[in-house]
Amino acid sequence: MGMLEGKKALIVGVASPRSIAWGIAEAMHREGAELAFTYQNEKLQSRVQKIADQTGSSLTMPLDVASDEQIEAVFDTIEKEWGALDIIVHAVGYAPREQLEGEFADVVDREGFRIAHDISAYSFPALARAGRHLMKDRNAALLTLSYLGAVRAMPSYNVMGLAKASLESSVRYLAHGLGADGIRVNGISAGPIKTLAASGVSKLRSMLEHVEETSPIRRNVTKEDVGNAAAFLCSDLAAGITGEITYVDGGYSTVGMAGLD
Repeated sequence: MGMLEGKKALIVGVASPRSIAWGIAEAMHREGAELAFTYQNEKLQSRVQKIADQTGSSLTMPLDVASDEQIEAVFDTIEKEWGALDIIVHAVGYAPREQLEGEFADVVDREGFRIAHDISAYSFPALARAGRHLMKDRNAALLTLSYLGAVRAMPSYNVMGLAKASLESSVRYLAHGLGADGIRVNGISAGPIKTLAASGVSKLRSMLEHVEETSPIRRNVTKEDVGNAAAFLCSDLAAGITGEITYVDGGYSTVGMAGLD
């Protein structure tokens, strides 16, 4: 029996088989969870449907996280189809491309700041708020994805670093507020992985090479590494863990003076 046997999980943010969200979906499926997926738009619908088919899922729904109406519609559908929910995985992040090029002070503007925080940060508590009634008293779990740029200045990460810092703070506040309902809230800060979303970050190849050379395990982490950690954090084996940001980065975040060996 898998550690998620009998659990029902909503995965928000699968964009391709290369995405971290897909690594999480694979791990949760392997561990026995029943999965539902959302797709951002019609362009991604067929791609997400193929991924859903591979995990035996028959529940895929449109969701633009900037729309409160679409968020409500997703949970209305889940309530109708499942009646309850055990896991929400939030794997959503976006900032306009021009915000991720050059120096932060030179490129940041009011609209780019708003979009990054709305899509990348606010959407997580929005999902928690809308799905709370389906998760109450079920030993349920919410999980989001962050990055080291939330706590360290990273080249060209810019406004996404601020949005991820807000996201990590929301993990703590949600954990405090939802704990009495039997709902845990955690985040994973993953090392850089070559995904569709990461392709928008300039110098990604150099970042991957640097982490491979300097992290304690001397390799980059994979979507499978993150998926396994996510499955554990959303399982009852992690029943005592909430409000935490777990680093799945090969130890890179623990190293100082990297590259001076």
